[in-house]
Amino acid sequence: MNRYSFYHRLWAFFGSIVYRFPSKKLYVVGVTGTKGKSTTVELMGALFEATGAKTAVLSSVTRKIGGTKERNLTGNSMPGRAAIQKFLREAVRAGCTHAFIEVTSQGVVQHRHECIEWDAAAFLNLAPEHIEAHGSFEAYRDAKVSFFAYAARSPKKKKLFLVNEADPAHTHFEEAAKHYYGNTIIRFSGETFLREGLGNHFDLRSERTQKKLGEWLFAEFNLENAAAAAALAEANGASWEEIGGALSGFKGVPGRLEIVQRKPFTVIVDYAHTPDSLRKVYMTAKRDYMDNPTGGSLIAVLGSAGGGRDKWKRAEMGRIAGALCTEIVLTNEDPYDEPPEEIVDGIKEGILHAGFPVTHLHREMDRRAAIRKALLLAKKGDAVVCTGKGSELWIHEKEGKKVPWNEREEVEAALGE
Repeated sequence: MNRYSFYHRLWAFFGSIVYRFPSKKLYVVGVTGTKGKSTTVELMGALFEATGAKTAVLSSVTRKIGGTKERNLTGNSMPGRAAIQKFLREAVRAGCTHAFIEVTSQGVVQHRHECIEWDAAAFLNLAPEHIEAHGSFEAYRDAKVSFFAYAARSPKKKKLFLVNEADPAHTHFEEAAKHYYGNTIIRFSGETFLREGLGNHFDLRSERTQKKLGEWLFAEFNLENAAAAAALAEANGASWEEIGGALSGFKGVPGRLEIVQRKPFTVIVDYAHTPDSLRKVYMTAKRDYMDNPTGGSLIAVLGSAGGGRDKWKRAEMGRIAGALCTEIVLTNEDPYDEPPEEIVDGIKEGILHAGFPVTHLHREMDRRAAIRKALLLAKKGDAVVCTGKGSELWIHEKEGKKVPWNEREEVEAALGE
């Protein structure tokens, strides 16, 4: 074991001792995957509260303990230095019975999942991300699989493992869990959930039912998230009446397919920062949020993160935007120590490679001005999609400088003008 690994394992071990092994007194669930983790843990919390449980939720967006909910201000989806053990101890003190935690590949590499007794784990999906940090896609996948393997060895009885059977990587996660006595593997998928779950218990042809459940639910990736949450709740005894009630009361997660305006044109704020998630949010916008998907315009506000991370995806995201969008406004996102213009040039290369007309490509490095530019381009029935920032609170610049930012508020201010 290298010193780096030993250091993080010590934090996990001493944290569990200092906070007196709080996971022993809770039903603890970890959710991993490339996309949808935050939405899924929040959905799980809502579904279990519908059955009378008192829940705690820790995600990249939220830190919720019982009735107290606040933003996760750590800047980390899965915070280290015993922060998770502290969170679990506070949940115990507050009388919580269940805790739902977002599990990231980088958090697993730093052993932040260790010294926690897991009751259940869910795998949502897998797509290339953090490749440069992990060294390869296989190493990235194996980091997430190792969380399943660790949870499978938990001393808790009757552990549940939920895997998205629609994702080709699901077999790796099943293999990690199935060799331990008492573990139950439950397969789910968005399509099965829609057809056999919702479809068997609700009249989905009814506009009233669709409105009650909420249009956010029927986006492809949200169906996947809801399927995982519902599978866990049902396995723990929840009725479909309780599941349906919780889904109808759930309003989504800030910055995840967040609808800021619906008329006269739609404006969406989304955290999409990988090629796969970008494609899905654009396809969802075209299918569900444009009055005229063939004749209307899909207008993108698009950037990419710097800091030397995943440079490969910039051109790929550009190709996706070039293939699906009508107008594109390139802008700054989180440059860190990289020149913002160079990041945008990487995206532009992919856009032009897709044969996108240069007359419909705009560059505005001031993100506030870029949002205004995109809104000025929109007409009745169009959709404007702002990606990359979601609900994040800062734009990260060089030398550690953080500029306060709220994407939804900036969009609302521009619309107000």
